[in-house]
Amino acid sequence: MFSKILVANRGEIAIRAFRAAYELGAKTVAVFPYEDRNSIHRQKSDEAYHIGEEGHPVRAYLDVAEIVRVAKESGADAIYPGYGFLSENPDLARAAEAEGITFVGPRAEILELAGNKVEALRAARRAGIPTLESSDPSSDKETLIEAAEKIGFPVFVKAVAGGGGRGMRRVEKPEQLAEALDAAMREADTAFGDPTVFIEQAVLRPRHIEVQILADNEGNIVHLFERDCSLQRRHQKVIEIAPAPHLDEEIRDALHRDAVKFAKELGYVNAGTVEFLVDTAGERAGQHVFIEMNPRIQVEHTVTEEITDVDLVQSQLRIAAGESLDDLGISQDALRVRGAALQCRITTEDPANDFRPDVGKVSAYRSAGGAGVRLDGGTLYAGAEISPHFDSMLVKLTCRGRDYTTAVHRARRALAEFRIRGIATNIQFLQAVLHNPDFLAGDVATDFIENHPDLLKGKGSADRGTRALNYLAEVTVNKPHGERIDGMDPRDKLPHYPGDKRDEPFRSPFDGPSSHEVPSGWRQVLQEQGPEGFARTLRNYEPLAVTSTTFRDAHQSLLATRVRTRDLLAAAPAYAHLLPGLLSVEAWGGATYDVALRFLGEDPWERLRLLREAMPNIPIQMLLRGRNTVGYTPYPVEVTNAFVAEAAETGVDIFRIFDALNDVEQMRPAIEAVRATGTAVAEVTLCYTGNLLDPQENVYTLDYYLDLAQQCVDAGAHILAIKDMAGLLRPEAARRLVAALRERFDLPVHLHTHDTAGGQLATLLAAAEAGVDAVDAASASMAGTTSQVSGSALVAALENTDRDTGLDLDTVSDMEPYWEVVRSIYKPFESGLTGPTGRVYRHEIPGGQLSNLRQQAIALGLGEKFEAIEDMYHAADRMLGHLVKVTPSSKVVGDLALQLVGMDVDPAEFEADPRKFDIPDSVINFLAGELGTPPAGWPEPFRSKALEGRTVHLADEELSEQDVEELAQPGEVRRAALNRLLFPGPTRDYQNSRTKYGDISLLHTRDFLYGLKQDHEHVISLGKGVRLLVTLQAISEPDEKGMRTVMVTLNGQLRLLEIRDESVKSQAVETEKADTSKPGHVAAPFAGAVTVTVSEGAKVAAGDSVATIEAMKMEASITAPVSGTVSRVALADTAHVSGGDLVLVIDPE
Repeated sequence: MFSKILVANRGEIAIRAFRAAYELGAKTVAVFPYEDRNSIHRQKSDEAYHIGEEGHPVRAYLDVAEIVRVAKESGADAIYPGYGFLSENPDLARAAEAEGITFVGPRAEILELAGNKVEALRAARRAGIPTLESSDPSSDKETLIEAAEKIGFPVFVKAVAGGGGRGMRRVEKPEQLAEALDAAMREADTAFGDPTVFIEQAVLRPRHIEVQILADNEGNIVHLFERDCSLQRRHQKVIEIAPAPHLDEEIRDALHRDAVKFAKELGYVNAGTVEFLVDTAGERAGQHVFIEMNPRIQVEHTVTEEITDVDLVQSQLRIAAGESLDDLGISQDALRVRGAALQCRITTEDPANDFRPDVGKVSAYRSAGGAGVRLDGGTLYAGAEISPHFDSMLVKLTCRGRDYTTAVHRARRALAEFRIRGIATNIQFLQAVLHNPDFLAGDVATDFIENHPDLLKGKGSADRGTRALNYLAEVTVNKPHGERIDGMDPRDKLPHYPGDKRDEPFRSPFDGPSSHEVPSGWRQVLQEQGPEGFARTLRNYEPLAVTSTTFRDAHQSLLATRVRTRDLLAAAPAYAHLLPGLLSVEAWGGATYDVALRFLGEDPWERLRLLREAMPNIPIQMLLRGRNTVGYTPYPVEVTNAFVAEAAETGVDIFRIFDALNDVEQMRPAIEAVRATGTAVAEVTLCYTGNLLDPQENVYTLDYYLDLAQQCVDAGAHILAIKDMAGLLRPEAARRLVAALRERFDLPVHLHTHDTAGGQLATLLAAAEAGVDAVDAASASMAGTTSQVSGSALVAALENTDRDTGLDLDTVSDMEPYWEVVRSIYKPFESGLTGPTGRVYRHEIPGGQLSNLRQQAIALGLGEKFEAIEDMYHAADRMLGHLVKVTPSSKVVGDLALQLVGMDVDPAEFEADPRKFDIPDSVINFLAGELGTPPAGWPEPFRSKALEGRTVHLADEELSEQDVEELAQPGEVRRAALNRLLFPGPTRDYQNSRTKYGDISLLHTRDFLYGLKQDHEHVISLGKGVRLLVTLQAISEPDEKGMRTVMVTLNGQLRLLEIRDESVKSQAVETEKADTSKPGHVAAPFAGAVTVTVSEGAKVAAGDSVATIEAMKMEASITAPVSGTVSRVALADTAHVSGGDLVLVIDPE
């Protein structure tokens, strides 16, 4: 045996050879270029030497002189080439022989014969083995095109010196040949230094089957059976199987026989593979043809080793050292097939991106193991940098079993065990193949992947841990909401109820409802008696019924609607168990929908579903903006109907329907949609504004409201609501309005107000005396100012009176500490109103808007001028005709006020001639009638002047066929369609968040808002019984690109995350990125070396090749997306780029 073996290769094949050498007692030598210095093969050898020059890593492995130099210097007495690179290069065999070093493989002459595909075909014909028609080799395009026409299409273009699918193209039609020849010749020149190709007849639906040969120096040749390598993509093998399943025994024997015959014809020595195609279709079905011989070991040799128990690499080394097959104990008679094996090549080729090889850093790696699982790897570990220079293979997975089915099932299990993070892989694609029934049946030909496009839609790894970590690391580094606000878990403050955190400390709010029964409540009344019966029961109910707004309007008014599903869901079971007497919980609709999608990365439908599960006994109430549903503009009636139906089905019991201008016609479609459900209550709203006690008031009078109420009743209301958005309803006005409504109508009346001026408890008590049936209140720690009246104050005020609410004061009060802690977590979103304000009686700004307007003013740098904004709001309201101010009409007034303050314009001057000024779109659309007609009519001549010469873009009311179809499918499809139609922008934000970070609603709120705390163990519950433990270890200083390395442990394993610090200016030269919104921008599809093939000023047609890109053994054309003129080339010479970098710009025709 040799004393020292140099392996002229890298990665897994180098390591495979080192292992065999170690077992045979030989020392090992590795070679590596600068770019490969961190590869594992360098560390696995006894000695390792640098070769080549920096910047040309592939060239280094192809440099015969360098390899021989290192072999001599290190004292190696053998060179093992592996596969790829120089394995088929006769120059290396000759150079080694000249220096007295053994080349492990066939002699140089045999390499020349077998490796030259044309010579190999001639040898096969001499041996009487069937072959395909083919041309003579050439690098002349015209000669090759002529030859192809004689052979007939389809044909293959093949590199004479090729292998591994490089320099190879299948061509179906004559017009595709010229481009295929260019690409194949370029690829062959790059990979093998020889652009010569030949044309070969293509088979219809072939199976690709190869036979493993082993031959010694004494002329003994055996075959080690066959492998089915039909599962290919771009002529690259993806999965290999031994033995070939469902192969006719006669064909199997013929293949073995012809393979040995061919090897004898060549006088072959060492390991090699004879490759055949077996046709499965047409008149040649069942016939086989020789295609080529590979005079080397192959990637897929592992499957043969597994079924024959022959170590092929050891056999290669021993034969090269002079041993015979007898010495190895190998004879044809003794060889047997034992079971079945299949190999999957796990690569960085991303199926979602046309199998482009991905590059980057591996952030985590967990491999498979167990019975019948073999891994051959050499580039993969946590922290490994995957470069664009070499093969995209990460690890070879070989699984064996007693039969083919067992091997497939074992491979499925092994693939499921892998966790590779930080780079894209083809694992999901391999899983899809292994789960395909045709594959399991063994019905595989080379067109398998082509004919099963569904394989590309394989379910990707959720990778929930990594995505959540990336989100947390970004927030930790960039602190979008300032420094972390630490404190206790708010759930510890909730009063005790069955199944709470004390009973089940590891329970997540997202684990679903507990098994504990909740007392029955008003929802059971609704379910048993229906909407009319529910309304009747409420009307006849003597105590004052109470709705809690803590779950929606309270935090909309105080905290910019930012309270997350997690914090609502954590409290919901406590309400269900301890406050079953609540008439309803207002938990959905209004701005919650928009904010959930836009800022919280949450699906509002999921919030509704979870709250419904957690509170099965309390009706859930939502705020519905009439035809606008939860949007800001009217939608077609199909949208309203679909929205209401889906909301009722998911969990809404009471729809509080309103219109921003009190237009019943705008509410009618929503009322009818609610009534059509048969299960939900239509609570129709009178939006209150002004002061009906004022004798000067001539629009919003008592008669106005009574007339409006009559229209609501006629439209089908079950309950009448008074919605006092700004807290303007004074006690006496409430008494008169409620008394008049109850006297005239037999429907229950429900009052909603905001405590902006601080006196609304008096209004609620006056209304209670006048007979109001239900009122809204919020938990005390989320009450007051722009929110609702304190629930405990209301309950205490009515305790032991005729209108006692029936709610337990202690229980209501015991909920307050929970909300107090929750509110403290959301401190950055506080409205800034430190106390009540009486100015509301003048400016009439609704509660929720008053908070948001203050935030907007601060953002615009107008925080110090807030009183001026209030005054301007009042002036804008007068200018627009004294509106009912509620979303979205209140937004119109607010937008105009901010614009006027920002421009520092006198309202009188603006009103006199609005044509001179910019006016916000929302105001123009309002004046154009988008929201309907204001109760006091249009303000003329202001309206006409403002609209003069302006372009009005009113909402498009047309629905596409696809929209209508999706709205008719209850559940996920309808919800997604509604999100898209109502809030296209926020829905895109939500989808981007889900794609990038996963389901971030599961994160604890302190972590979501402020990120990770050093040395603190954070828990991420991904589902019932699935908990991740995350600890922040350290954060590095930013590098020149402004990137920080965040070091965390995930379940005890170290993860390094590269996070951009947005506060640091990057010192690195930023490569220009292509703008995807501009059709003429041509982007690099993936990382690699790009050569632009056109110059500035060139005319190109859509689909023309404008550049080529090389990476990881593949070359691809970059084509023009549009026809036009090349106006700019962004890259000079051959440039190394990342995916998305700008290559050139085309001015479209």
